[in-house]
Amino acid sequence: MWLFALFLIVPLIEISLFITVGGWLTLWPTLGLVLLTGIIGTALMRWQGMQVLAELRGDMDQMRNPLSPLAHGALIVVAGLLLLTPGFFTDTIGFLLMVPAIRSTVIRWVGSKVQVQTFGMSSMEGDFQTHRGSHSSAGPVIDGEFYEMDETPPRNPPGKGTSGWTRH
Repeated sequence: MWLFALFLIVPLIEISLFITVGGWLTLWPTLGLVLLTGIIGTALMRWQGMQVLAELRGDMDQMRNPLSPLAHGALIVVAGLLLLTPGFFTDTIGFLLMVPAIRSTVIRWVGSKVQVQTFGMSSMEGDFQTHRGSHSSAGPVIDGEFYEMDETPPRNPPGKGTSGWTRH
């Protein structure tokens, strides 16, 4: 429901701002200003995107968590899209998202609203070690049976779908 409201309210705000700013500046300066914000937004997105990409590469090289540069990069893309969208309201939000401190605040706010669930093998290995005791770091043992086959599998005739390793 909130998405529907967003798609309804944002265009109404943009139209009212176009009428107001167009009344102050007239038509051509208003259109020039919209075009200028698109050009500046593209340049800012490229410049800050390169910085975030360098930070991401550095984090990956040093085996650090790359979540922060990825989140900043995603917000830079959103900001760039908002700056390319014609309108003064979306441009304002886009320019605000280009400020790293504001992006960090948005990331912290979204992070507080998101619940992350992780899983790993460490708890299973711990349970395994307490039950089996004798096997240390080899991991869980999977018991199974096998039979050696002396014959080589038959060649697959052209056009036939089976591999020859299974018997039907």
